Amino acid sequence: MAALRWLLAAGLAVFLLAVAGTASAQLSEQQKDYYQDWLKTADRAEDAVKAGRASDAALEKLRSQVDTYRTRFDTVRSGNSERIKTLKSQLDALGAKPDDGSEEPEDIATLRDHLQTQLDALRVPRIISEEAYNRANGLINEIDRIIRLRQTREFTSRGPSPLNPDLWPAAGADVKQALGGLWNEIAANLKTDVVHVQFRDHYPAIIFLTAFGLLLIARGRVWSERMGAYLRTLKGGGRRVWAFVVSLSRIFLPWLGVVLLASAVSTTNVVGLRGQFLLDQVPNWAAIFFVFDWIGRQLLVLRDEDQRPLLSRVRMAELRVVIDLLAVMLILNDLLAAFNQIENVSDATRAVVGFPVIFLSALVLLRLQRLGPMRDMGVATESDEVVQHSGLSRFFLQVRRLLIVLGLLSVVAAALGYMHAAEGVIFPAIKTLALISIILIVQRFLGNLYGWLAGTGDAGRESLFSVIAGFVLAIGSLPILALIWGARSTDLLEALSRARQGVTLGGVQISPGSFVTFAAVFAIGYMVTRLLQGGLRTSLLPKTKLDAGGQNAIVAGTGYVGIALAAVVAVTSAGINLSSLAIVAGALSVGIGFGLQTIVSNFVSGIILLIERPISKGDWIDVNGQMGYVRDISVRSTRIETFDRTDVIVPNSDLISQSVTNYTRGNTVGRVIVPVGVAYGTDTRKVETILDEIANAHPMVLANPAPSIVFQGFGADSLDFEIRAILRDVNWVLSVKSDMNHEINRRFIEESIEIPFAQRDLWLRNPEALSQQKGSASQSAPTVPQPVSAKPMDLTEADMDGDGDGDY
Repeated sequence: MAALRWLLAAGLAVFLLAVAGTASAQLSEQQKDYYQDWLKTADRAEDAVKAGRASDAALEKLRSQVDTYRTRFDTVRSGNSERIKTLKSQLDALGAKPDDGSEEPEDIATLRDHLQTQLDALRVPRIISEEAYNRANGLINEIDRIIRLRQTREFTSRGPSPLNPDLWPAAGADVKQALGGLWNEIAANLKTDVVHVQFRDHYPAIIFLTAFGLLLIARGRVWSERMGAYLRTLKGGGRRVWAFVVSLSRIFLPWLGVVLLASAVSTTNVVGLRGQFLLDQVPNWAAIFFVFDWIGRQLLVLRDEDQRPLLSRVRMAELRVVIDLLAVMLILNDLLAAFNQIENVSDATRAVVGFPVIFLSALVLLRLQRLGPMRDMGVATESDEVVQHSGLSRFFLQVRRLLIVLGLLSVVAAALGYMHAAEGVIFPAIKTLALISIILIVQRFLGNLYGWLAGTGDAGRESLFSVIAGFVLAIGSLPILALIWGARSTDLLEALSRARQGVTLGGVQISPGSFVTFAAVFAIGYMVTRLLQGGLRTSLLPKTKLDAGGQNAIVAGTGYVGIALAAVVAVTSAGINLSSLAIVAGALSVGIGFGLQTIVSNFVSGIILLIERPISKGDWIDVNGQMGYVRDISVRSTRIETFDRTDVIVPNSDLISQSVTNYTRGNTVGRVIVPVGVAYGTDTRKVETILDEIANAHPMVLANPAPSIVFQGFGADSLDFEIRAILRDVNWVLSVKSDMNHEINRRFIEESIEIPFAQRDLWLRNPEALSQQKGSASQSAPTVPQPVSAKPMDLTEADMDGDGDGDY
């Protein structure tokens, strides 16, 4: 072992440089002493772990010392990373040494040796610190394991039952002796000259602290109530916010009075060692009582704020008393713990004295449950209507019921002698109920604050912000909850240290710091991209000659490129090396390619649409029988607004692979065709002249090329003509067509030109068959009138000649 120590110490020269940051001989000696101290501390910790006889306090102190060394070694083992990377890249640039036995050029060999020496010098401290770090980490884990094992044994240990009457006399004697010792100590101090001199020298400060403390205790809460009542009478949502802030003074002012009064008593030196130990706990006990009283007060405020009363005035007053009694139970438990530390009483006395406190605490919890669940805080209405809960409130309600059940079970455990288990359940349950109440009260305050600042009033309590605030408060309370239920602060610090180191996924080290860096850099890049898009869309591009489609393509392309660059920069800034995931990513890409080939096809088609621009935003197109205007082109689909104001989402691959009619591609010039028919015998030249005048007279029709009138031919019922004209804006084609039809109708009426409609002449081959059928039908008709079918006869299917073949 000694040889190993000196071997490690021999390599400390460079290690000391890395730790101390200097090459002076004096600092090197200091760092040698530092490392030797670490070896001694590690050996002492290993001996304590092997023996297992050290107290919890001694183990905690030893753990703190080892943790200090571990933190230092962790810093050193991760140092000089960039320099080592640079030296490795320089050595790689020199290439490998010749393997064929030939000698390397002297300059290159010298440079290689120099670089290798520097690299080894930097690696030595990292290797040594890595070994020391692992050793320290192992010792800390061993110490934590021993302490947790002791806590578990203590929690499950069974002592004498407090219900055994034989133990009561001895317990009463121990309590009497403790109180008598405290009183005798105070009485003895009052007779000493030290107390008299202390009071004579400091009586102005003692009188001031006493008077001011009593004033704050007596009037501080009254002042706070008056200010809170005044603020609640103010109009506007801010009154509740300020009332909540003022309500905190109900805790601070009386608590400050208790602190001043305890300081005054401590200054007199009238209390002895026992009294001073109890006096130091008085501010903590006062804080417990005032916080619980504040919780009950906030429930009354909630009753006044809600639309319907949560509880009646009488039951609300009872609820506040119950909450104050819970605070008293916690204070009594702490007092008994202090009593046990001062007198070091037996387990029997501890069980007998502590059982009444546990029993009364369970009764108070049971009464709290019978008062009914509160809305938001757990209250039922006066009509005993069960209020529906959801989300965080529902979860907290179930937790509250579970804690009350555990509190009742702790009475049984205490009666059987499991005092540590009973105390470790019922009092943390009370503290947990207080923590849940504080979380919900603070959440309500944040909702009121948001409603006041946002101008939404009471709606702020039901907003998304209030839900998110409640979730954040719940997550943030987890460390406090862990401490309440027996976790050590060192356990939380250890968990935080491990979280900072992160986890390794596929060879990639991901830590909270790298994740926060990634999120922050990406968020900044995303915001910069959106700002750039907004500037292009509103300021720069409108001043160019690009059409709306081109502007939309540039804005969209800028967004995709900006987000991609933001992701790359964020990954680089976070120090995440994705090269180790290349093989996994390659395998996944094959599966993704097969499973998401349609989405990938649409994505590529969207990029083609933005670059090639066969269609643009605002174009009038016809695809798959859907006609309308292009309103938005994204990477996966295109949104078309039809003429009946409905949106049709068309995959981009359909716009690339299928035929698309674009009526406004490049320009809005388009043609309108207006068909019209006139009766046979009409002067066709006259009709042509009228139609030409109508076409040229419309303001949307271009003069060049001039409109044309086409005599299509001889139809079955009419002479068919068409007006074919080029419009300035084809988007008005329906309006132009309607205008021309109105004008054609007016002019044809003036010129007495007939617009024919379809006519048919029906010839019957043998009409006598109808007469015969009519006669036979009249002879066979019943005397009672029968309903006649409203369906007309289909002459094409009638058997007119009576031969049964259906012809006519």
